[in-house]
Amino acid sequence: MEIYLVGGAVRDGLLGLPVKERDWVVVGATPAELLARGFHSVGKEFPVFLHPQTREEYALARTERKIAPGYCGFSVHAAPDVTLEDDLLRRDLTINAMARDAEGRLIDPYDGCRDLEGRWLRHVSPAFAEDPVRILRLARFCARYASLGFRVAPETLELMRVMVTSGEVDSLVPERVWAETVRALSEARPGQFIETLRAGGALARIFPEIDRLFGVPQPAAHHPEIDTGTHTLLALDQAVLLNADTVARFAVLVHDLGKGDTPAEEWPRHLGHEQRGADLVRVLCQRLRVPNMYRELGVLTARYHTYCHRALELRPKTLLKILQGMDALRKPQRFEQFLLACEADARGRLGLEDRDYVQADFMRRIYRATAAVRAQPLVDRGLTGLALAEALQRERLAAIAEAKRTFEGADRALASHFGPAIRC
Repeated sequence: MEIYLVGGAVRDGLLGLPVKERDWVVVGATPAELLARGFHSVGKEFPVFLHPQTREEYALARTERKIAPGYCGFSVHAAPDVTLEDDLLRRDLTINAMARDAEGRLIDPYDGCRDLEGRWLRHVSPAFAEDPVRILRLARFCARYASLGFRVAPETLELMRVMVTSGEVDSLVPERVWAETVRALSEARPGQFIETLRAGGALARIFPEIDRLFGVPQPAAHHPEIDTGTHTLLALDQAVLLNADTVARFAVLVHDLGKGDTPAEEWPRHLGHEQRGADLVRVLCQRLRVPNMYRELGVLTARYHTYCHRALELRPKTLLKILQGMDALRKPQRFEQFLLACEADARGRLGLEDRDYVQADFMRRIYRATAAVRAQPLVDRGLTGLALAEALQRERLAAIAEAKRTFEGADRALASHFGPAIRC
């Protein structure tokens, strides 16, 4: 029995990055031998075991043979006669097909170290095309390592296009698409996930709503970058700089989906794109079985982001309708995520990345003023039912009006600081 450290731990160690988890391959052993040593079996499709002390994963060396479409269509062979080189050959990228033996010696049969040095993401073998999930993984690795200069090798990008043309990518199941997407959103350059899928032709098949944004113009006065797809990726970059979580980053990614459905004769204006976008977010989330927290914020951001941009112009009644429509008083954390997504949208424009977004501070003040109005004093006055609801509404509107006057009057210099309202 020989045990080798493999995969990400070897790759990230060579890059000088922190190693978050370690995976091992066992050569020359059987499941019975590992069970006899106290390992716990956890693999369903192939033999994977947890170490009795470290709980790290140990997999028997294996080979795979494609027998049906999709990422589940494989026959797995795991036996003592499978070599380390056989096991590494089935992996996706050369930089993931390296190992270290018990003495720490590097084993690199497919030139992964060369590609690390050259900053290439390159497939190990043509078998890459047999598993459509590898397209998503490749795009996610671009999101993770683009800041280090990594890019997709031309022959790998061409292989992606072949997989799209052949229909292999269409066999992806929603759960795997979403799992890789949310992981990509957590990376340093999530926009590269979208860019890579688009370059390989897969974006139109996996995320057609996002793919349609590219090539759609916007008014240059408010969007110097003009292209809606480009703006979306710029906004996603800003969401990262603002330390937004993946829920808010997803909201930024889908906030302008409605512009992809604007009739061409109406370009570059996009009247009504907010409601169209909210509907498209629902469709996308239903198709990919996106968790509720992501869907809800995505829908609300698509629906209300332009209101937030124009908040300083809005009447108290409209501002209150926004808070109520977003259920902000009961879900303040989600409201804060919404404001962060709106700020990313406002900054995600060519040359306007450093603009101040006072609208967020203004909306926070409006929220606090509204939340401070309590129903109990009105109840103590004997109000109930419709009378109570109307009185509560009046007091909230008065509180919003006062907060608006206070905000605008705090410093007259703010008037010039605000500048023109942000438009979409």
